Amino acid sequence: MSLVRFNRNRFPWNENLVDFFNRDTFINDDFFNLEKSLPAMNVKERQDDFEIELAAPGFDKKDFEITMKDDLLEVSAQKTKEETKEEEAYTRQEFNYNSFRRSMQLPSAVDQSKEVKATYKDGILKMHLLKMEEAKEKPKRIIEVV
Repeated sequence: MSLVRFNRNRFPWNENLVDFFNRDTFINDDFFNLEKSLPAMNVKERQDDFEIELAAPGFDKKDFEITMKDDLLEVSAQKTKEETKEEEAYTRQEFNYNSFRRSMQLPSAVDQSKEVKATYKDGILKMHLLKMEEAKEKPKRIIEVV
């Protein structure tokens, strides 16, 4: 018995059907992909603190709600805009609704008793979470050999 290489051109009527089921185009559709609605996030660990950046353009400072409880930091924002314009023969109504909720588990090095500093500028939400004194990196000691 010998192996024969599969030739797609031999069965042209099956090509699109096979590709459809292999690609999972229906399941990977943007409608079902919830990750697309979450803002991108950067986390930087520095010597004294952690800096978390969220890319959330189009919001105002008052739209954000940041909570921290039981080693869980949750950032959410909601913005609703409605506009109605009435003229002689027609009524135009436009509305825009934008929201997200993102949660992250905090490392044990975060000092939850300290205040979290949050700023929002140019579409970037920055949060600074201070580290506990025990978790801060200690400077290297040089030991002299005698």
